[in-house]
Amino acid sequence: RLAEVERLAAAYLGARDQLEPVTREELARRLQDGDPLMVLDVRPAAEHAAGHLPGAVSIPVEELRRRLTELPTDREIVAYCRGPYCAFAHEAVAVLREEGFTAKRLEDGLPEWQAAGLAVTRS
Repeated sequence: RLAEVERLAAAYLGARDQLEPVTREELARRLQDGDPLMVLDVRPAAEHAAGHLPGAVSIPVEELRRRLTELPTDREIVAYCRGPYCAFAHEAVAVLREEGFTAKRLEDGLPEWQAAGLAVTRS
């Protein structure tokens, strides 16, 4: 079944490797090292308030195009959502790149981040 899910996700989301995902280990290391990247939570605002990656800025994917001026143009942006099969981060990275931003997506999402024992912030 997993192979079928992978095939369907690739068909719906496009070639996932084209979006150059960032692993949670890499993101955690970069955050710990003080990398000036921006972490962008593109889930609905209520989900962000319930728990998010430390320092993540909430801009729900449906608001992204009209809020682009709030984003830094001189830093890499790492977008994340609910998990590896959630389309929000894929969509956000596509929009950001189309608009000239340097953007990648987290390879998975908040549930996997939390399950790995990494810090989660609540609003």
